[in-house]
Amino acid sequence: MDSVRSDAPGLALKILVAGGFGVGKTTLVGSVSEIRPLRTEEQLTAAGSAVDDLGGVEQKTTTTVAMDFGRITIRDGLSVYLFGTPGQDRFWFLWDELAQGALGAVVLADTRRLTDCFPAVDFFECRGIPFVVAVNRFAGTRDYRPDEVSRALDLDADTPVLLCDARERSSGKDVLVNLVEHAGRVHAARLLADVGG
Repeated sequence: MDSVRSDAPGLALKILVAGGFGVGKTTLVGSVSEIRPLRTEEQLTAAGSAVDDLGGVEQKTTTTVAMDFGRITIRDGLSVYLFGTPGQDRFWFLWDELAQGALGAVVLADTRRLTDCFPAVDFFECRGIPFVVAVNRFAGTRDYRPDEVSRALDLDADTPVLLCDARERSSGKDVLVNLVEHAGRVHAARLLADVGG
């Protein structure tokens, strides 16, 4: 049997990183990417203060206006492309384009502003895109158990909820591994249902 050639076309998995404004999407993509991530950040201005709620994230000075992009090579011929979505609702028109062909998504959540991740949860549920919720742990905030977050977000019982620190590469990679495993189970179940139906 021939071994896989290194010049053979590779398989690329597309994963979205979504969530509310200031939850750590850019940080997560940057911490796990093996390449210098592409960022489309702009400075927050006084003009945007009327539409950008800085409650709980008062130290934030920039915002993503299109997307973040990073890459991780799992093994020869298998890469994961990460697309971080903008968090403010005025940029949600980009989400449909970014979601095309996605294996799944990470919805980052901040328990200080948990309702900010509802739109992302709704977006992926309505489109049947598998997702996990990753609770980004911020210093000085109360810790909640994954089952408490799951109930607060009214998630399906099989939707994983994980605790993470978006700044730490190993924590971010654990989230991505859990997402790929979850998406694999969801897609396999759908194939079996199609064959059985």
